[in-house]
Amino acid sequence: MHPVRKQRLYLVVFLVFFSSAAIALVAYALRGNINLFYPPAEVAAGLAPVGQSIRVGGMVVEDSIIRSPDSLETRFEVTDFEAVVPVVYVGILPDLFGEGQGAVAAGRLDENGVLQASEVLAKHDENYMPPEVAEALAASKARMQEQAP
Repeated sequence: MHPVRKQRLYLVVFLVFFSSAAIALVAYALRGNINLFYPPAEVAAGLAPVGQSIRVGGMVVEDSIIRSPDSLETRFEVTDFEAVVPVVYVGILPDLFGEGQGAVAAGRLDENGVLQASEVLAKHDENYMPPEVAEALAASKARMQEQAP
C-alpha cells in the first residue's frame, strides 16, 4: 500500500473512532436529563417509573395544600379528574400556584406513589395551560363522558 493511502486510512479510522466516541458520550449524558410527562391517571395505574425523573401535571385539588409551619415543605395533590397524585415540594412555590389551578411538578416518584418534586410550575394566566396538562385533562374528560350513561 502506498504511504499516502496508508496515512489517509489512519486519518479516516481515527476520525470515525473519535466521532463515534463523542456521539456515544453525548447520548449517555443526555439520557439522564430526559423527564417524561405522565398524567395522574397513568401514575396511579403504575405506568410511571419509580426513581426516575418525571413530570406530573393537572389541577391542584381543592383543600389539598398543606404548608409546613417550620420549613418550606408543601404537600398538595394533583388530579386529572380521574386519579390523584400526592406531591411533596420543598422550596418557594410560584406566585400563581393555588388550589384549582393548573400545575406541573417535576421530580422523582417514590415507592409509595408520592412525587418528590424538585420543581413546580404554575400556569401564568387564566387562558394558558401546558399542552401536556390540557391533553391529559381532555382525555380524562372524554373517558368520563364515555362511561356516563
